[in-house]
Amino acid sequence: MGLLDGLMGSLLGKVLGGGQQQNALMDMAMGLLNNPQSGGLSGLMDKFKAAGLADQAHSWVGTGQNMPVSGEQMHNVLGGDMIQKIAAKLGIDPSHASEGMAHLLPNLIDKLTPNGAVPQSESELEQGFARLRKLVG
Repeated sequence: MGLLDGLMGSLLGKVLGGGQQQNALMDMAMGLLNNPQSGGLSGLMDKFKAAGLADQAHSWVGTGQNMPVSGEQMHNVLGGDMIQKIAAKLGIDPSHASEGMAHLLPNLIDKLTPNGAVPQSESELEQGFARLRKLVG
């Protein structure tokens, strides 16, 4: 079990029940962070800022404590269509998909930005994803 699995397992286990759904949610979250069509990590950070969640987003990138977001806030940022797609793929209620993403995305962003800044180059971002893949196992 990777470090990130250990950190997130209990939180996501409560929301999703763990196992395959947890792994699938992790894959989808990493896909959101690495999707050039939606702006990837930088685009997602912009969405959080536009939704009035700049302090939370900055906390995930920064080196201090991560501020939480609610499932409802995550739903507002990602949009109902995206949450519905995630829920359908996992076979769960959309509210559980929102809650799972609310627990998972801040931690993934934190791990992608260990130096307290959003990677600006593709190579920096790829290095961050390589670190994440090692943590996930």
